[in-house]
Amino acid sequence: MQSLIVLVALLGAAYGANQRLFLESGLDPMSDVMINKINSLGTTWKAGKNFEDLPIEHVKRLLGAKKSGRKLPQIYHEIDGDLPESFDARTAWPNCSSISFIRDQGSCGSCWAFGSVEAMSDRICIASKGSLQVEISAEDVLACCDSCGDGCNGGYPESAWEYYESDGVVSGGLYQGQGCQPYSIAPCEHHVKGPRPACSEQDTPQCSNKCVSSYSKSFKQDKHYGRKTYSVSSDPKQIMKEIMTNGPVTAAFTVYADFPTYKSGVYQRHSYDELGGHAIRILGWGTENGVDYWLVANSWNTDWGDKGYFKIKRGNDECGIEDEIVAGLPKL
Repeated sequence: MQSLIVLVALLGAAYGANQRLFLESGLDPMSDVMINKINSLGTTWKAGKNFEDLPIEHVKRLLGAKKSGRKLPQIYHEIDGDLPESFDARTAWPNCSSISFIRDQGSCGSCWAFGSVEAMSDRICIASKGSLQVEISAEDVLACCDSCGDGCNGGYPESAWEYYESDGVVSGGLYQGQGCQPYSIAPCEHHVKGPRPACSEQDTPQCSNKCVSSYSKSFKQDKHYGRKTYSVSSDPKQIMKEIMTNGPVTAAFTVYADFPTYKSGVYQRHSYDELGGHAIRILGWGTENGVDYWLVANSWNTDWGDKGYFKIKRGNDECGIEDEIVAGLPKL
């Protein structure tokens, strides 16, 4: 009888240790109260002030990943042997500068375009063994892909990849940057006070079939095409194999009210309140303090989160992160 009591106590303790605590609904996601409550949980991540003097509507406007309810053809990898415990595309392909580049989508719900063109850029460099380095234009996808959704009001990552295969995408970096079509929406001060202008709602740019006047190639000459686009199974091993074989992937997940305050550690949600869908780029994985994670690049500039990056719990489809994986191979 005493042994049974001890066993029940041990099981109860184990359950308590693994049980996730949730915050009450209705907390202001931008408040110090939210930050303090998250940090009081002793969870796997730390919260802090990322957005300064901005309403939650600003963050919601950045969350432009929509669900279409359809899937691209799915790729399948044969996995022989064990996969590495950790992987970082930045160190696996150090000669590909795009992998370490954190972009800024400005005050526009264009994450679906950014998460897509970032992975396209990485994969062109990887497939060409570093001989072709290009920043694929978020502007082209955002403004000209009619089947992708509604521009700054949101769109579909899988459609962006299909557009890459069918129509091609020109080059173009950030605001006033290099390439055929740099991003026309200026970075703004999402975060702490600084030199950038205040954030205000932006309209979708007008589609243009011309490069900026300072660029040497024509719009048609500058197009880069995908030769194959596909989805990846939600099986973490399939996602890992895809990343280490072909490069970073595009993913989408549901953002909850606690996520905007992420600063470090392995994010797992502690809020019931949904804010919207967000597309990002997964570039690796690892384990921190016994918690498996995905390494993710965001598109909210380098002063958000952990220098523009975040880690999110891996293996349990946290916030749907493993259920919306899309990618493709470039036509070189």
